[in-house]
Amino acid sequence: MTRRGSVGLLAVVAATGFALDQGTKEWALAALEPGQPRELIGTLVQLRLTFNPGAAFSIGTNATWVLTIIACVVIAFTIYSARKLRSRVWALGLGLLIGGALGNLTDRFFREPGFGKGHVVDFLELPNWPIFNVADICVVTAACLIALLSIRGIGLDGTKVTEDAPAHSRQVSDDE
Repeated sequence: MTRRGSVGLLAVVAATGFALDQGTKEWALAALEPGQPRELIGTLVQLRLTFNPGAAFSIGTNATWVLTIIACVVIAFTIYSARKLRSRVWALGLGLLIGGALGNLTDRFFREPGFGKGHVVDFLELPNWPIFNVADICVVTAACLIALLSIRGIGLDGTKVTEDAPAHSRQVSDDE
């Protein structure tokens, strides 16, 4: 895949993830009452509006500014890394990461209690699991995909080192 094509795919995935996240959060704010659960799929999936000042599992509730800075750094580094991108799968993973990070970062910037300290809107609840949102789904999916690609040894350019080929010809494309 060309660099232009993979960067285009990354942009489309990021924009889609961001739009879905922000759209579902606006819906949740309009349709749900804080702390009042609503069954979606019985008790397996419920909707429960909450406002999270921390990260996953409400870790870092007193460090909202730190989380905001980390999200900005992750987005900037991911965009910088995209210059090497030539893989559809990496484009998907990095697009999900950017879309999810931007979704929660938007909450940090523009929601109460104020700029850089805003609480993230969460509304999806599974049994024995913290309440989350679409941005969280994007980030976790991206992390799993990036870990899998890294374990498999596939680089941003879509090449993979194979052990049975001579060192000078070990690369094969993940898009083949």
